[in-house]
Amino acid sequence: MGHDDKTPAPLTGEAAAIRDFAMSFPEAHEDFPWGERAIKVRKKAFVFMGSGGGSGEGFGLSVKLPHSNEYALDYPFTEPTHYGLGRHGWVSAKFGPGEALPMDLLRAWITESYKAVAPKTLAKTVD
Repeated sequence: MGHDDKTPAPLTGEAAAIRDFAMSFPEAHEDFPWGERAIKVRKKAFVFMGSGGGSGEGFGLSVKLPHSNEYALDYPFTEPTHYGLGRHGWVSAKFGPGEALPMDLLRAWITESYKAVAPKTLAKTVD
């Protein structure tokens, strides 16, 4: 399905729970461009995820936060997403190996990102 034969390692623990949450949105599907994990609605990514596969690398994700990106960037584990995406409201969060993830916060960010990227008819179906 992706553009690359390199599929990332399966996610485990809290990282897998975050992936499953993102996949629960209407028409969400997984793609693997450049060997990275992307959760998309239709053809547009609303979450990019990296690592988290028991390799000791930790976990990271990027989401589009048009409403809360300034607030999100106040956290010590966040930065504007690279490749010019940061100036369009994308925020990246990185967590070390074994570090507990702020699950409620990440779920809220994924929800905001989905609503920002999904077609309006789908976005309206999400609280």
